[in-house]
Amino acid sequence: MIVFPNAKINLGLFITEKRTDGFHNLESLFLPIPLCDILEVTLTTEDTSLVCTGESSDIPTEKNIVYKAWKLLSDYHAIGNVSIHLHKMIPSGAGMGGGSSDGTFMLKALNELFHLNLSNHRLEELSAHLGSDCPFFVQNKAALISGRGEVVVPVEFNLEGKYLVVVNPGVHISTAQAFHRIEPKSSNFNWKEFIQHKDFEKVELRNDFEQSVFLLYPEIAEIKSTFINAGALYSSMSGTGSTVYGLFKEEPQLEWSEKYFSRTFLL
Repeated sequence: MIVFPNAKINLGLFITEKRTDGFHNLESLFLPIPLCDILEVTLTTEDTSLVCTGESSDIPTEKNIVYKAWKLLSDYHAIGNVSIHLHKMIPSGAGMGGGSSDGTFMLKALNELFHLNLSNHRLEELSAHLGSDCPFFVQNKAALISGRGEVVVPVEFNLEGKYLVVVNPGVHISTAQAFHRIEPKSSNFNWKEFIQHKDFEKVELRNDFEQSVFLLYPEIAEIKSTFINAGALYSSMSGTGSTVYGLFKEEPQLEWSEKYFSRTFLL
């Protein structure tokens, strides 16, 4: 079985409260984008194994989230061993949920492969054990995200006809590093109005991580400035970084350093 775990971007990311369990409450609109890894899962009579190739392929098997997904599901259900090949296309530590998507798509693939008939709700419960962003990728549709990331409310929202440009400068930002300088505050953002009108000019949509990350990594701030100067409808860092995206009415003609990862999509 071959599946294609896709990335996401955050439209707004408000860190609203630090929780007693050490996590933070947040508000964001997640949007899936057509940048994908490749995950192949096959039955085997040998021990479960993992081969990882492509971007960020040096993670030990036991620490890789797709292996953790298999181990997690095997703790609850009688599933067999599998041979796994994960080819990474989504940069790691980039704020696009590549690892979270891999883990959740692994759960979904195993659910189908072993005919477990687990509901989306159960898959969301299981995926929350793998990471805060993981439950979103169960339904994999535009959704309002809250709690620590496990509260997923799908919404009707798309940016069809817009050009999306994503650029990553190759900087890996750990989640712990990104949260270190955050001061939670209420967002008071009108998500209903934004989802209905999609008017980026009349709303104060922000990513609360940008201020601290831009101070640490000026090259990330420069990417956003380039997008704004090129006429982007909206530009933001995605998640905790280091990817920055720009939304455009027309395809922009931009050149980036060869060391940067960049992709353009017509949504």
